[in-house]
Amino acid sequence: MAGIRFFSTSSKLLRGQNLTEKIVQKYAVGLAPGKQVFSGDYVTIKPAHCMSHDNSWPVATKFMGLGATKVKDNRQIVCTLDHDVQNKSESNLKKYTNIENYAKEQGIDFYPAGRGIGHQIMIEEGYAFPLNLTVASDSHSNTYGGVGALGTPIVRTDAASIWATGQTWWQIPPVAKVELVGELQPGVTGKDIIVALCGIFNNDEVLNHAIEFTGEGLSKLSIDYRLTIANMTTEWGALSGLFPVDDVLINFYKDRITKLPQPHPRVNEESVSRLIENKLVSDSDSVYAKHLVVDLSSLSPYISGPNSVKISNSLYDLSNQNIKINKAYLVSCTNSRLSDIKAAADIIKNNKVHPDVEFYVAAASSNVQKDAEAIGAWQDIIDAGAIPLPAGCGPCIGLGTGLLKDGEVGISATNRNFKGRMGSKDALAYLASPEVVASSAVLGKIGGPEEIGGKSVAKNPEIVKSITVPTNESEPVKEEASAGGVEVLDDFPKSIEGELILCDADNINTDGIYPGKYTYQDDIPRSKMAEVCMENYDSEFYSKTKPGDIIISGYNFGTGSSREQAATAILARGMKLVVSGSFGNIFFRNSINNALLTLEIPSLINKLREKYQDSNELTIRTGWFLKWDVTKAQVYVVDSEGNLILQQKVGELGTNLQDIIVKGGLEGWVKSELQNQS
Repeated sequence: MAGIRFFSTSSKLLRGQNLTEKIVQKYAVGLAPGKQVFSGDYVTIKPAHCMSHDNSWPVATKFMGLGATKVKDNRQIVCTLDHDVQNKSESNLKKYTNIENYAKEQGIDFYPAGRGIGHQIMIEEGYAFPLNLTVASDSHSNTYGGVGALGTPIVRTDAASIWATGQTWWQIPPVAKVELVGELQPGVTGKDIIVALCGIFNNDEVLNHAIEFTGEGLSKLSIDYRLTIANMTTEWGALSGLFPVDDVLINFYKDRITKLPQPHPRVNEESVSRLIENKLVSDSDSVYAKHLVVDLSSLSPYISGPNSVKISNSLYDLSNQNIKINKAYLVSCTNSRLSDIKAAADIIKNNKVHPDVEFYVAAASSNVQKDAEAIGAWQDIIDAGAIPLPAGCGPCIGLGTGLLKDGEVGISATNRNFKGRMGSKDALAYLASPEVVASSAVLGKIGGPEEIGGKSVAKNPEIVKSITVPTNESEPVKEEASAGGVEVLDDFPKSIEGELILCDADNINTDGIYPGKYTYQDDIPRSKMAEVCMENYDSEFYSKTKPGDIIISGYNFGTGSSREQAATAILARGMKLVVSGSFGNIFFRNSINNALLTLEIPSLINKLREKYQDSNELTIRTGWFLKWDVTKAQVYVVDSEGNLILQQKVGELGTNLQDIIVKGGLEGWVKSELQNQS
């Protein structure tokens, strides 16, 4: 028996839905008549589209391993080749050939290496379209929120499930409203907005949330700026970043129609007219978990780093530090669209890349490069001394030409600057807007456009921001008529109980849960997996625990690599449930897909931390016992004497998710579905 994540939620009240909930409502299947979905609910979704890239062959292998032979709906699936496009090795070319041949065999839309980055293709080709739900087996599917589509990442098992059945599961996360007020000052860009947000709200305020951007400040934000912001909500820790359907977006699609004289299969007068006639907006009485406000007029150009998106520095501060750079990058799905290339070209035109700097440029897609060539911007950048790369990911993920070497400093218009991601772990990586990257390439140091003209960077103003966490105390207390109890399948337990075992640390990563040295040994017996579970966190974990215990840990539990054994090792130890303040999203999805239950209860970990604040033990038997009553969607915690410590409402676990757990995880469920169809 195993797994599900629940975060605390208010009782099911008669209230409106926010935009995220409304889009999920459209794409949820198997709901009871009249059932409305809200944050916390587990739903089965049938997304409009599912994209995979270089990982399409591992997805196909998993798909075939499930016993599937034919994709359920080949109009739903998109395959692109974008990550390792510079790699001409025999093994990579063979993989690419396998993906292309399999896509043709299944009738799947396929885009070869050189056509562009998958997320850009999903936007250009109209797969990710306003108010639809589109997923991808890549973390930057959040990008689709820039055009009002709910985009969210999935793991490979989910993708294989969608290939086989058209469906997978999703828990609707808590939704944070991010209100943008005011207007950007000249020289400040969309990249500066998201870099500032990552830096000023850097205590996991939006971790595993869906974000909805609102506010009068949106009226002056271009779609390219919105795509950049939505893209990097991933680095901010969110599961999605959704912009509304407003006049800016409608005019963007109207312009696309006039620039495409021939009808497009997905973007044409008919589809845009339907969008205008069927707008969705959040209800006035919808509920948000948090409300963040930022005054755009208080922002200046900002830079992330070094080596962390949570470190946000003003251009003014870094410019005055005279930080020499070795490499600059205008690449990736974040900032390599036409407006980005043009902005960089306007700065670098009639200048030269500094002799000590290598400046790499790659368009987000072949279409973008053609458009940039047509207006002369591409050639302006090349004439200045930039080194062109094929449309694709490349150095952003540490692949191909131009990676950072030991001791080097790079500045990039990409989305991630994790230590070692773009090359050597002994290099320093910064993130900035295309304008700052181009300026730095010319200056040979981190600097702004004004410095090329001999001026100094203006001092940054103080950022005006606020955050509130609504209490919802003013909501009506009338319960939904359908909220009489949760239906429980015959084979699913009505309650889960066990003693809480405190592992008091934040960010326990998957290597801490299941050591990396065992990850690629396929013959490890289940007993050995149980023995080494949590070994890198605490070598005494095995001796201090027993089957039936419930792990409770801090925040961002399961961060790090995507190894599924982090979940299956806990199951091997005989544990049915993990509780934490929050979970790493990939670990969370791997848990459900392998039938491990999970609960997010921040108040509980905070209570235990207070109780054991003076303890030096890594693993503590607390003497507190948790019971999750599935039928009532309630969690109770009592001490060893039976005194009630906590009572908490959690999200409802529908029968669709129960069925996945009963069948041993998502793969077992898919196999069952395929058998039923045969």
